[in-house]
Amino acid sequence: MNNQTDVTEFIFLGFSNHPNLQGLFFLIFLVIYLTAVLGNTLIITATRVSPALQTPMYYFLSNLSFLDICYISTTIPVMLVNLFREKKTISYEGCLSQIFFLVTCASTECILLAAMAYDRYVAICHPLQYSVFMSMKVCVCLVTGTWLCGMVNSLTHTVLAATLTLCGPNQISHFFCDIPLFLKLSCSDTSVNESVIHVASAIIGLTPCLFIAMSYILIISAILRIPSAQSRSKAFSTCASHLTVVVVFYGMANFNYDRRSVGYSLDTDILVSVLFCVMTPMLNPIIYSLRNKEVKGALSKLFGGSALWEY
Repeated sequence: MNNQTDVTEFIFLGFSNHPNLQGLFFLIFLVIYLTAVLGNTLIITATRVSPALQTPMYYFLSNLSFLDICYISTTIPVMLVNLFREKKTISYEGCLSQIFFLVTCASTECILLAAMAYDRYVAICHPLQYSVFMSMKVCVCLVTGTWLCGMVNSLTHTVLAATLTLCGPNQISHFFCDIPLFLKLSCSDTSVNESVIHVASAIIGLTPCLFIAMSYILIISAILRIPSAQSRSKAFSTCASHLTVVVVFYGMANFNYDRRSVGYSLDTDILVSVLFCVMTPMLNPIIYSLRNKEVKGALSKLFGGSALWEY
């Protein structure tokens, strides 16, 4: 790699506009990080110890929680350390590593949310065949496939990024490394990288989104044909948490990357990226614990019947 670049480290400019607020930012992001890790860990624990949650839906949920822990851990610890450093840097190798894990987590989450939508589709539209279509073997294969797709996609982008020549400057207008930011620092041709990004966005981003949309069109159509209002309400409730997470994830992802393509101020881009990369992993366990009776019940038992989870 050293023969491809004269740059050995990068300087993050994120939060540089507010030098007097570094301590406050550290406390805010530390609380967010600990909340996200604790919340997702509780979800994983609840799905493991509660017999009522030993179903494919909660198997996917526990994997989503593990993925969110990895996702937020890719960026926040480095940022927390840099907030107390006068020179906020990351090595060249560290930047590529951060890109690899960040893209892996984002890509995997896109596909995992589609797998979760398929689970809800089978449960509501083909309930009699659910145990066959969503056996444990199928679930394991789906989760394994999502991680493999995410890692292959990420490895492709990272290897292509490593071939670029970087002549300087070495300043990144953010608090983490990402592919679009890395490409801006290159003094060599990035057309191949950009083409791969467009193809990957269609395959990894758009295709799962369309699959989820089609699944929910079929799901809603099936629910509306249920004669009992109580049964319709119960069917909708099993999808509400997942649909909320999908809307939050794709909404913030689109806002994040669409805004970058049209120009932005440093503070605005930092805020949008925080919503996408930091707040989403924190919100997912909250959404599931607030909107899902089974998860609330499992968490309540986990804490000895604490009334906190009853609201």
